[in-house]
Amino acid sequence: MVRRTLFVIGCLLVIVTPAVAVLPGPGGVFTFAGGMSLILRYSPWAKRRYVTFKRRWPRHGAWCDWGLRRHSAKRRKARDKAAAAGKD
Repeated sequence: MVRRTLFVIGCLLVIVTPAVAVLPGPGGVFTFAGGMSLILRYSPWAKRRYVTFKRRWPRHGAWCDWGLRRHSAKRRKARDKAAAAGKD
C-alpha cells in the first residue's frame, strides 16, 4: 500500500511539473526530479525502461544518474576510475 501511494505521488509530481515550471525559479526541476526518483524507486516497469534508455544513450543515462544522485552511478564511477588507475 505504501509503495503504491509513493508511486502515485511520484506520478502526480511529474504531472504537476509543467504548472510549477511556469513560476519563477527552479521549482520545476526539483518537482520533476523528485517525481522521477519516486517512480524509478517503486515501479519495476519504469526501472526496465530506464535501463533500456541508459543502454541506448549512455551519455544521457550518466547525466540522469548524476541528477538522481544514484549510488550505483557513484560505485560504477569509482570502479572505472580504479580500473583506469590500474592500467597506468
